[in-house]
Amino acid sequence: MASLKKRGNRYQIQYYVGKQQRRISLGDIPYQVAKEKLRQFESAQFRGDDIVTVTQTPIAEVVGAYVDHIRAHKTAKSAQTDVYYLRDAFGPICDQLKRNPRTPSSGSRKKPVIIPVDKRKRRVVIEANTFEQITTADVAMFIATQVQQRGLAPKTANRYREILCRLFNWAMTQKGINMPGDKNPVAKVERYRERPGAIRYLTLPQVEEQLHSLRFKPQLQTMVAMLIYAGLRRAELLWLTTDDVDLRAGRFGIIRIRAKAYQGETWHGKTRGSVRAIPISSQLRQYLDRYTPRPADGPDDSDACWYFPSPQGTRWDEDNFSADLRAANRDAGLSWSSLDFRHTFGSQLAQNGVSLYKISQLMGNSPEICRRHYAALVPEAMADEVEFEKINISQSM
Repeated sequence: MASLKKRGNRYQIQYYVGKQQRRISLGDIPYQVAKEKLRQFESAQFRGDDIVTVTQTPIAEVVGAYVDHIRAHKTAKSAQTDVYYLRDAFGPICDQLKRNPRTPSSGSRKKPVIIPVDKRKRRVVIEANTFEQITTADVAMFIATQVQQRGLAPKTANRYREILCRLFNWAMTQKGINMPGDKNPVAKVERYRERPGAIRYLTLPQVEEQLHSLRFKPQLQTMVAMLIYAGLRRAELLWLTTDDVDLRAGRFGIIRIRAKAYQGETWHGKTRGSVRAIPISSQLRQYLDRYTPRPADGPDDSDACWYFPSPQGTRWDEDNFSADLRAANRDAGLSWSSLDFRHTFGSQLAQNGVSLYKISQLMGNSPEICRRHYAALVPEAMADEVEFEKINISQSM
């Protein structure tokens, strides 16, 4: 037996499943409308139909709960990236979407608007009276406006779609939100066609030029050498400790990528649940032999200190490191970034005939990602595969 309950100005349908009491919010609606929804609910119960009554939940309530969820289940950086997109989509509608008080760095500014917009007009966001009233057209219009006004790449536009789709999936499965037709409205938004992006990497003369330009900055030079010759990600480099760099293991040493905790923040490599070991090459060993880590603090659960501490003796912030690297390269007339150095590692190995599977293991990528990035660099590897029979070219001439 179901009944109608009122809390403030909002009506709810109360019913029981076994001995467990459940309620469905009907929102702020007139009493006669609430009675009709109760009648439909009881009729569906009698027929044995699935009970799916569209809820009415404030957008801020759902989005705020989702942000709390991702911050509890994702790394801090990954969660903050999602929060950025959600803030763009809905605006600062809840405390969880309000900006951090710290001043953003020069490298974190948003892409400028390419079409002049009257600043007296409000920024375009997704708006509706309730979360359940957001439609496919609302989401498609928001993404299209972002693409037109800010010149976003198709990959970025699809990123908005992906994050919003995850929000609605979570709300429907974990938050108990009943959408019209029990369908995710973002699922019907068409994806933008992405073009394969070209990767940048350094040739061997450019590697020499880059490292030579940093000869008066020994720590920064060693960090760049490790990015180039070990293929580390920027975060992996900055989370290295003295325990992770073992110069006595193997032929020239081993670098280990593993999870750590620091000042309440946990970190692990992008490839979860595994410890990656990268052999140190003879070229990299030359730079490591000349480098001595400065005494500094380290992770909470270890006596080791950071292998590349910041100038303040703490863990080097990723954005601050990139800013320092940009400044040093600007003075030298160079424009290479940490990602370019990482791609240099994979590209040079591919050109030397190393299998894409081995490259994926060394770089912590999936084989498919490595194939997409580096397969074109080894076209000669397929030369023998197009022959139906092994032939002697000298005899056939």
